[in-house]
Amino acid sequence: MTLLLLWDIDGTLLQRASDAHARALHRALREVHGDELRLEDVRGVEAAGRTDGAIARDLLLACGVDAGAIDQAIEAVAHACAVAYAEYCPADLSGSVSPGIPALLESLVDDERYRSSLVTGNFEPVARMKLERAGIGRHFEPGQGGFGTDAEARELLPPLARARAGDWPRERTVVIGDTPRDVACARADGIRVVAVTTGPFDAAALAEADHVVDGAAGLAPLLERL
Repeated sequence: MTLLLLWDIDGTLLQRASDAHARALHRALREVHGDELRLEDVRGVEAAGRTDGAIARDLLLACGVDAGAIDQAIEAVAHACAVAYAEYCPADLSGSVSPGIPALLESLVDDERYRSSLVTGNFEPVARMKLERAGIGRHFEPGQGGFGTDAEARELLPPLARARAGDWPRERTVVIGDTPRDVACARADGIRVVAVTTGPFDAAALAEADHVVDGAAGLAPLLERL
């Protein structure tokens, strides 16, 4: 009867922790595809709720990079991004953890009704480092979850996370995220979704979720009911 919780990171577990990540991705794109890329001139590429690979693709296409070249260099970009992020990421991200999240995660550790995993658009090394430096990485098992290194399409990540958890059933899985894309990826896999308003979207924008709460204070009693 254990409930698999698939947590998003940016805007859900952490807030305002994306600057170093964005800088690392831009550096990686220049290292792999050329210093002449004018990434600073690109406008209109959305990041919220998207995978690193999808963001990178849109940036590169806007700079005139051939789609075939993008496909061939995906792994190189992910590796370069992880190396750059290790340099740029602050040593202590604990101040960026969403209010109430550490206590909530701690309360779930010994509760056999729940199992925490991840579904995030971050490349996996970036995601793991973010959470470690935020002081909450220990709550998410190695070898579990779905990441931007696994697929460019966000909707492919929940089924992958369920498979890695042991072909976890849809009816015992819940995505927890903060964007309409988190809602959409859960819907694509036929699983439930809880949206939190701790990111850039308000409750009205997240209305397609099964439940909308204001953060950890609302999540705790909701998880009890679920």
